[in-house]
Amino acid sequence: MTKTKTGQTSEISGPVSTGESSVDSNNVISNQIYKQYHTVEIDFEGPETSEDAEDNPFLNYRLDVVFTSGETTYNIRGFYAADGNASETSADKGNIWRVRFTPDLLGDWTYSAKLYRKNNIAVQGDILEADKVQILNNKGAFKVTESDREGVDFRAKGRLVASQGYYKFQNTDMYWLKVGANSPENLLGYVDFDDTYRMASSSKEGEASTTDEIHSYPTHLKDWKVGDPIWKDGKGKSLIGALNYLASTGMNSVYFLTMNILGDGKDVWPYAKPDEFTRFDVSKLEQWEIVFKHMQSKGILLHVVLQETENETMLDNGDTGLLRKLYLNELIARFGHHLALNWNLGEENGPADWSPLGQNDVQRKAMAKYIKETDPYNHPVLLHTHSHDPLRSDILDSIVGYKYVDGLSLQQDERKETAEVIERWRTNAKEAGHEWLITMDEIGKWFQGAVLDSEDPTHESLRKYVLWGTLLSGGAGVEWYFGAKHPHNDLNSEDWRQRDRLWQISNHARVFFEENLPYWRMQPEHNLINIKEAYCFRAEGEVYALFLPEVKAATIDLSGESGEFELFWFDPLNGGELQKGSVDTVTGGAVQALGNPPAVVGEAHNDWVCLLKKI
Repeated sequence: MTKTKTGQTSEISGPVSTGESSVDSNNVISNQIYKQYHTVEIDFEGPETSEDAEDNPFLNYRLDVVFTSGETTYNIRGFYAADGNASETSADKGNIWRVRFTPDLLGDWTYSAKLYRKNNIAVQGDILEADKVQILNNKGAFKVTESDREGVDFRAKGRLVASQGYYKFQNTDMYWLKVGANSPENLLGYVDFDDTYRMASSSKEGEASTTDEIHSYPTHLKDWKVGDPIWKDGKGKSLIGALNYLASTGMNSVYFLTMNILGDGKDVWPYAKPDEFTRFDVSKLEQWEIVFKHMQSKGILLHVVLQETENETMLDNGDTGLLRKLYLNELIARFGHHLALNWNLGEENGPADWSPLGQNDVQRKAMAKYIKETDPYNHPVLLHTHSHDPLRSDILDSIVGYKYVDGLSLQQDERKETAEVIERWRTNAKEAGHEWLITMDEIGKWFQGAVLDSEDPTHESLRKYVLWGTLLSGGAGVEWYFGAKHPHNDLNSEDWRQRDRLWQISNHARVFFEENLPYWRMQPEHNLINIKEAYCFRAEGEVYALFLPEVKAATIDLSGESGEFELFWFDPLNGGELQKGSVDTVTGGAVQALGNPPAVVGEAHNDWVCLLKKI
């Protein structure tokens, strides 16, 4: 039985083939060798055309490439690549058609490519009446050997998928926890990308103010290293440097919009022109790809946000018609090959008082279904929520349990309610028969978010209620939103170092979870602790992780347990190793006092994390 995965692309790592290729009498390319989880990028010479050709190369042509290894087959959509070097030449014309594919299996692979021509064929499923267009080197074979990567580089472990409410490396027993940056949302509104500019500045109530200037990230130029990617004789260094810095802090996710026409920033779009939705800017998208590829090598997940609440009805009036399908096709074809990526249906999806024209339930379900059925790699599809109920719950009640939505990119205005909201929607999804991966991605209030270290040096409320409250309630990760009315905000932030302490605090939590907890099979049981605003996460009979906002007279109810548990303490503000306190062990069968933690080494605080491990 052949396993077929339909859709579009995979993860590029540049030219990774070794050895000499050959072409036989049937024009079949062979003897190429690639590494597992590295991108196979293949170019085909086809008809000469251009971004603005009357016969639209994005809409009226379709490149399909079938990759096969044994009984496994991937159907991958290709794309128009202009001259094949557009990131350097800024070309908008040429005869190169390209496919990117990331093989997950070792051994021998073959491929066969076909280019079709017909009006609107790019968004139509029926190819029977389409003309076949001749392309060179349309068949080939290659071998895949073991990956040579290690560490955080996703090519070391493979593709992330949603599993049991968490990110998991596909076909392994390894899980992955997300911590990262939710701002600036217009990360790609960057001066070194071709044809990137701000359409109009804004100082509207309810969003961050902007000027005519777009991102240049000047303070991160020093973080670029020799050997890092650039384009066009030195462009891109400051953005690459910014990502280097963020990765060095242990952060592993970045949230960014791929289209904010009509939205807050008005400086990001994939199109050749921001008012023409069937033609794409090849060189800009190739430059995006250079950045995305570097992010993956640094262990940074691509949190791709497909639209904003202000523009979610811009394409096809919210339906998944010609324009929306074409937009999604292009993004999946060009970038879906990356191993760590999730598709976000759109910021604050659904109508609201400040943006009454929003997608309805039928429309968002159709969009999610199209992505899931088109993307051959099963990347998670998330829904970014509104910040409070009933506006949020009215939307979620209609989509919870829907099999094409893998979870929530949660927005929450009241910090103290974070744990309760996450636990409630995890429970609702499980009861509906389709577990949700829920990440806490935008903490409010909208005007504040995560302010600068200089304004809030210990980020106490974020640390207590949001970071530890999320993770100990079954959340799959946290991203930090910068707010709209503070320096270095959600639209104009240029320097991630302004929140260096916040990254450190977040990394402490990530490391604690990765080193000590089988978190993917743990459950929140906050009521087992006697202290208000404390959190408890447990794998019964095995391990307990407790967050205590204060430790005086703290107890835990172990009446349902038997045997002894060793007790350790962890400092959530200063990090470091597990430590011992005044109590070495506690015994199941009763309510037990936790004793006192060790003295704080570093900045003073009252909160501690307590770890109980079954002996």
